[in-house]
Order: sequence, then structure tokens, then C-alpha cells
Amino acid sequence: MAVRGLGVAVLLASACLAGVCGDEFSILRSPQSVVFRDGGWPIPGDRIPDVASLFMGFSIEEDLPWPGLAAGDLFHRPRAAVLVTVKGVDKLTLPAKGISYPIENAVPFSLDSVANAIHNLFSEETPVVLQLAPSEERVYMVGKANSVFEDLSVTLRQLRNRLFQDNSILSSLPLNSLSRNNEVDLLFLSELQVLRDIVTLLSRHKHLAKDHSPDLYSLELSGLEEIGKHYGEDSQQFKDASQILVDTLQKFADEMYNLYGGNAVVEMVAVKAFNSPLTRKTRSILQSSQGDTDNPYNLAYPYNYNYSVIFNIILWMMIGLALAVIVISYNLWNMDPGNGCFSSVLLPS
Repeated sequence: MAVRGLGVAVLLASACLAGVCGDEFSILRSPQSVVFRDGGWPIPGDRIPDVASLFMGFSIEEDLPWPGLAAGDLFHRPRAAVLVTVKGVDKLTLPAKGISYPIENAVPFSLDSVANAIHNLFSEETPVVLQLAPSEERVYMVGKANSVFEDLSVTLRQLRNRLFQDNSILSSLPLNSLSRNNEVDLLFLSELQVLRDIVTLLSRHKHLAKDHSPDLYSLELSGLEEIGKHYGEDSQQFKDASQILVDTLQKFADEMYNLYGGNAVVEMVAVKAFNSPLTRKTRSILQSSQGDTDNPYNLAYPYNYNYSVIFNIILWMMIGLALAVIVISYNLWNMDPGNGCFSSVLLPS
């Protein structure tokens, strides 16, 4: 077994050296109830959403045999999950307190499964779900996010106008070799402005960070990728932008972590380029008619991982009801209405 395990480790290391695991999945901040082991185990790119589902306490359809996430405190789940995806770079120099894992086969992913789980389980409460890609003008809000981030800039025109307001990051952030007059630089800076505005707007609604419903934030930043294409990855502009991004991300992680009272997980994915474009599954109106032809042998449905849970609930509920009926029937059969308190009521004194 030891030789076999060593062989697997050598194969994984060889794959990472060959460039398959060049991208990184990093944990910037996490509470004590969520334990990430520091071992450098590669994580499949399509299983990153499952990691968020597990540490949030949700079930997943397929087991995740990844030793990086340990079994934490089941009774204290994080109140928020924050994932920032940085495109255009496979690694960012993080502080020593962060933990990083190589990504194996970096395919596009989304946190839709986590967002749907939060929406289904906490629809009557006040969850905050925000999925945003500023440069692509892609935004998705659920729950209280519509009111909390009502003033958040989401279009390119709004992002540009926000930068030239009095309280923008241009007045406090050292630009170094970046320019205020270049559209590529402004796009990169506008994404950093979005990170600051999210913290500012959320700090006005701190009560939402203390409720019982979990929150989800998924942000995709591609400004650094555009700077690399425009100036080159060996340029001073790209180096300065990378350092500014690292400092901003760490500050953003600390502020989000503190807003949730130290009970939030802040993750970062640094990916040079995804291996394939992201395609979202849609349901066709012809799906019911096509299903009959796809299954001509009338085979059973695939196994559902919730089957064992439902089976145990129904089994023990039926056993409990059967025992209750037996006990009640036994007591009714042996009841003597002529004794005790009934005699004073039924018989004259």
C-alpha cells in the first residue's frame, strides 16, 4: 500500500510539473470550525463548488475523495462563503497564513449548486447571494442582496463613473506604473473598486451577517488578464497590478472575515485560462418526449444519494408509530374504569 501511495503521489507531482496543475486554489481566511489541511493535494477544477457545499454543511451528489478538507465542527457552520476567481495568472504570492492547493484540470465552474441549496433551504429567511463578473456585466442576486447592493456598480459605464467619484480608490491607491487614462487599467481598477464597495455596502447591514441563513459571494475578476494581454506578462504594469491585486484581495478577505465575526470562508482561484468555455445546463421543452426514446428498455432511475436518508427516516418513523400503537392498545385493554377516580364519578356516594 505504501508503494502504491508513493506511486500516486509521484504521478500527481509529475502532472503538476507538466502544467496540468499550474493553477491554484487558495484559502485566504477560514474559521476554526472549518479545517483545511496543508498538504498541497491537487483539487479537480470541477469539484471546487463541492468544497464550498461541504464546508457550508450541504450534501453533494458524489463523494469528494480530497484530503484537503477535514471534518470540522458539524454544529457550527460558516455564515458566509466568499470565492474570488482571478483570471490571467496561475499563481499569486499570498501571505504566509494562507493555504494553497494546485488545481488539476482547470475547467469552468459555477456556484449555482450552492446558491440553489441556500435558496431552497433558507427561502423564508434573509440569505445574501451575490454572483458578479464586473468586466462581463454579469450579475446574479438572490434574497437581501437586491436591497443591500442596490447601489453597486455592475455595468461598465457605472464602473467607470464610480472610479472618478471623490471617494474612489484612485484617491488612495498607489497606481505606480498604471495610468488613469488607459481603458485597460481603468477596467482593472474598477474591479478593485467593486471589492471595496461590497464591503462598504455590507457594513451598513451588519445585522444580515448575524442571522441564521448563510450567505454566498462569487466574484470573477479578469482585469489582470486584460493587462497581461495589453502590456505583456513581463511588463512593469503587470507586476504592479499583480501586487496591487494581492494587497486588495487580502484586505478584502480580512474585512469580509471580520464583518461575519470570524465565521466566513474566503477562497481564491487563480487560473491562467480555463480549458473549455463554461456551458450552463438548460431544460428543453422537448425533454419529456425525448426521454422515452432515450430509455427504450425501461431501466430504473440512477441511484439517488438521498435514498438512504429518506429510507431511515421512514423506517424509524414507522417503527416508532407501531410501538406507540402497541403501548396505547395494551393500556386501553388493561384499563379498569371501575377503579380509581372513575368510581367517584360513576357511582353514587
